[in-house]
Amino acid sequence: MYTNILVGTDGSDLAGLALDHAVALARRTGAKLTIVTVSDTLPAFDPSEIGWGVPNAALDNLRVAANEQGKRILAAASERAEAAGIKAELLQIEGVPPYEGILTTAKETGVDLIVLASHGRRGLGRLILGSQTSKVLALSEVPVLVVKARPEGNPAE
Repeated sequence: MYTNILVGTDGSDLAGLALDHAVALARRTGAKLTIVTVSDTLPAFDPSEIGWGVPNAALDNLRVAANEQGKRILAAASERAEAAGIKAELLQIEGVPPYEGILTTAKETGVDLIVLASHGRRGLGRLILGSQTSKVLALSEVPVLVVKARPEGNPAE
């Protein structure tokens, strides 16, 4: 059925449920699993538009922090997958919106299923789908499985 699954994670609890679901699917189907995290673009300020600029050192510090956070997210996700007996490929994408990084990675790696949480860190309290998940759903050329929080907090096994 599925031979190459991509799961996106931002390290949130709900993304962890999506990861668990993707791991279970990979284990049952024998599919390859790719775990991706995407660091969004940093805000760019044109001093002529707003009257001031952001020091390059501050932007560099933000980039380093985002990179380190991505490494931690992937390390935790890898441990979770390996605990279930799945060795996953890990990818960290930087400098693009999350939906774009997920879609580009999906196309480049030839996945046949994308697994995402219904909301990311920014949208846990929202009643509608998160904006990044919505964009992936709208633009993906392959099926997208959206994992929502279950009352007991675990994906279906």
